[in-house]
Amino acid sequence: MQAVVAHFCRRRVSGVIRRTLGVSWPADQIHSGFSTFCTLTPDNSSEEERGEERMSLCRRIEGLPKGEAVGTAFQSWMGDGFPIHRGDIFHTINRLRKLQFNKRALQVMEWVIRERPYRPKELDYSYLLEFTTKLHGVSQGEKLFSRVPTEFQNELLYNNLIIACLDKGMIRLSLAYMKKMRELGYPISHLIFNRLIILHSSPSRRKSITRFRRQMRADKVDPHVSTYNILMKIEANDHNIEGLVRVFGEMKQVEVEPNEISFCILATAHAVARLYSICEVYVEAVEKSATGNNWSTFDVLLILYGYLGKLKELERTWCTLQELPNVKSKSFIVAIEAFGRIGRLSRAEQIWAEMKSKKGLKSTDQFNSMISVYCKLGFITKATKLYKEMEQNGCKPNAITYRHLGLGCMKAGLMKEALRTLELGNGLSTSARIRRSTPWLETTLSMVEIFAEKGDLENAEKLFEELKKANYSRYTFVYNILFKAYVKAKIYDPNLLKRMILGGSRPDSETYGLLKLIEQFQT
Repeated sequence: MQAVVAHFCRRRVSGVIRRTLGVSWPADQIHSGFSTFCTLTPDNSSEEERGEERMSLCRRIEGLPKGEAVGTAFQSWMGDGFPIHRGDIFHTINRLRKLQFNKRALQVMEWVIRERPYRPKELDYSYLLEFTTKLHGVSQGEKLFSRVPTEFQNELLYNNLIIACLDKGMIRLSLAYMKKMRELGYPISHLIFNRLIILHSSPSRRKSITRFRRQMRADKVDPHVSTYNILMKIEANDHNIEGLVRVFGEMKQVEVEPNEISFCILATAHAVARLYSICEVYVEAVEKSATGNNWSTFDVLLILYGYLGKLKELERTWCTLQELPNVKSKSFIVAIEAFGRIGRLSRAEQIWAEMKSKKGLKSTDQFNSMISVYCKLGFITKATKLYKEMEQNGCKPNAITYRHLGLGCMKAGLMKEALRTLELGNGLSTSARIRRSTPWLETTLSMVEIFAEKGDLENAEKLFEELKKANYSRYTFVYNILFKAYVKAKIYDPNLLKRMILGGSRPDSETYGLLKLIEQFQT
């Protein structure tokens, strides 16, 4: 084992591969952006009748060699006797957007406007505006807007232009266009306010959210579930359960119906806060409100059933996911971690082998998922073996890898090796988002707990600072673990209770019991 850790220390590692976060539905993915404005308008044929044909055109465009004109695919399509309908184009654009093929999407819309296979309408110009702005900037988008036929310079194009500005971070210009819309009497979409709220969700800018919400009411923008979902996610990310419940209560007060995303946010936040009985209520609501086969919802359910230790429900959800076409690597990762959380090592290993066979091992995230399971359960030898396999596979270990391995060393009683491994991880740059993610914080708390049990107050306090910066210390159980370190170290600090309350955490009966034990070390 010492040789393996020495190998860690010798190796120079650069770059960090982003880890799949344990909590889904991040705020910046809840809003719909352009896709909501540019809702596909079907032609006279039904979706079922034209599905194969549309996908065929889409595949022809997707399959074009790099640099080949998009007109080639259209000529091939029409040469086979198919007309080009508006629905075909919108289906193709939605697919290209999902794949982030923005350049190709712009070429498609430029061809449509130039060749006019049908009479362009506002949605066509909206797509053209979207991808022009993404690729060539807001100034080019503004020039295009001025050239769009006057009849289509309406609320749809204004809303999309404003969102394009917000996507580039041009808030003042966006506000100016919003003022212009009010002068013209055009309604402003809730999606614009959603984006403004997201852009001001950092602690230093959060006071502006109240102002935007007042403006929503002044503009008579109807309350929308997506807005409340974003507000709830902001509170959940800040580990503010009271704030989260307050927003949900306001949502019910204005009679906005929550959806599956709402309940996923509520359930996950309560699971992270270890309020499992409340979490179960919201999990039931997720199951009841789920519509269709939403991959993200299934992934969240896997996470939640892992937290709740519900093996039967976890297996059922995983089986349902497997019945869907093309199970994503992310779902395998989530399932591995969920089964590992409830101690089902053999099942986690089985899913790992299945992922290895079906998906191949291409990313650090995949290796980190199984390494995390081994380390949490104390199987450091298996974890280090997988670490070596990761390197042989060409995947670079990142800060998350070393944090898991550090915990694994601690679980195995290898404290010196654990500290050296943690230092390796600390030497790598890691985004604030990763350091605030639930898996990172929970792994860190597990290490604080081990230091507390050994009475190592210095290292416990050092790691506790990370939890405090992420507001994870708002949970009472986090402070209680730190107080155990003071008990084991036999050190008295008269300011502990004050420190806890000022940190936003509420003492409970366990807290007062620990403080009483600490008082006996008063000199």
